[in-house]
Amino acid sequence: MLEEAKLLEDDPEERAAKRTWGTSITVGGVTYATSLFWQPLQNKDDPFQEVEDASAGVMEGADLFCIKPGKAPQFGICASIEGFKSGEPAAAVALATAMSDRSSFIAVFETPNGWWYTCVRNDIILSDGDMLFLDEEEARNQFMSMLAVPDWGRKIAPPEWGIDDTETADLDDLLSHGIRAKLQKIKALRGAKLLLVIGISTVIGLWLLSSLFNRIFLTPTARPVVVPVKPKAIPKVEELPEIKPWENIENPADTMIECYKGTKSLVKIMPPGWEIGVINCNSSAAVTSWKRNIGRLSWANKALNDSGLNFSGRTFSDAGDTLSVALPISNVKQVSSPPMRSVTELKNIINDRFQEIGIQIVLGNATVTSPTGKVYPSVTFKFSSTYNPSTWVDLLTKFSGLEIKNINYTPTTQIWDYEGAIYAL
Repeated sequence: MLEEAKLLEDDPEERAAKRTWGTSITVGGVTYATSLFWQPLQNKDDPFQEVEDASAGVMEGADLFCIKPGKAPQFGICASIEGFKSGEPAAAVALATAMSDRSSFIAVFETPNGWWYTCVRNDIILSDGDMLFLDEEEARNQFMSMLAVPDWGRKIAPPEWGIDDTETADLDDLLSHGIRAKLQKIKALRGAKLLLVIGISTVIGLWLLSSLFNRIFLTPTARPVVVPVKPKAIPKVEELPEIKPWENIENPADTMIECYKGTKSLVKIMPPGWEIGVINCNSSAAVTSWKRNIGRLSWANKALNDSGLNFSGRTFSDAGDTLSVALPISNVKQVSSPPMRSVTELKNIINDRFQEIGIQIVLGNATVTSPTGKVYPSVTFKFSSTYNPSTWVDLLTKFSGLEIKNINYTPTTQIWDYEGAIYAL
């Protein structure tokens, strides 16, 4: 979601007008920062250098951060050019610490500034788990896609959405009981750097005073020898082995097969007087909606109940003319799939393969930056076909490092849209 935060050299107000997300909410008279990008924190005793190093490769122009304490410490970063202000408390930290009795929760709160979506899994704020949506439908879709994941401690949503097994909560009350971790500048002098500057300044000041005193009283004493102050050594924290992004990939073959099965199951549901829309699927869930033509709610509900499928969520719009559902996918295993080729090699081979079968494919570049600042490159791809996912399993899984991001199916055109990435050397 935060890929939209490209720091172009345009007017800040124009940039804000073009965004589909917001930077802050005001609750109980307090303005909280939202839509931060969250990363795990390795060195909680001296986090500042780690934050500075990591932020340079994670988000262009990031100059503000805050720390989330707790069992799984993290840091969130943002850019003041987008409207974030130093000193604002982070809403995600306040909520996570207020609800620390639940290691996992998912929530959407309606605020005057938009719909704030937050997602914490195993005490970790997900990298896209702190987002202020300006469009209600986008917030609902994000919530529904994550709702398919099992074992949430709490599921909070606006009551108007009418989603089963969700609750409402007072956001003002929750935030008031959490820790107020304020945004601060990334490159401010602090810690060891600040002590070093103070020490050197003190030595230089004493030397100047001593020299001035000797000159005034004409004493023959030799000038004092200035010995630079050596900063106190900070014990190096032992670094944990870094988990590379391709070491825990959702098995692409499982994802394609399970998405095919889930899509076929949803297409078979045909409520009288209702028309199915695009089906979006990833390794967690298959999500779709039906629009009413001349049907009734009771007919749609009966069709869902008769399907024999266990939906993680179903909801009707306020007008009763749209039905949205999420079908969880649970048979996707994680695998380790290290890259085997460079970016250039991958692009040449992929283009040649798809030229051979006469299908247009769009390739691009992407990177993932680890908390230690290491950058892992990948080749992104998008293509469309009338062939279902089972047809593509053998061809695509020949590329080690493959990750399937999304598979969309449009029933009216019978077109499948595929989107993924392949990690490179």
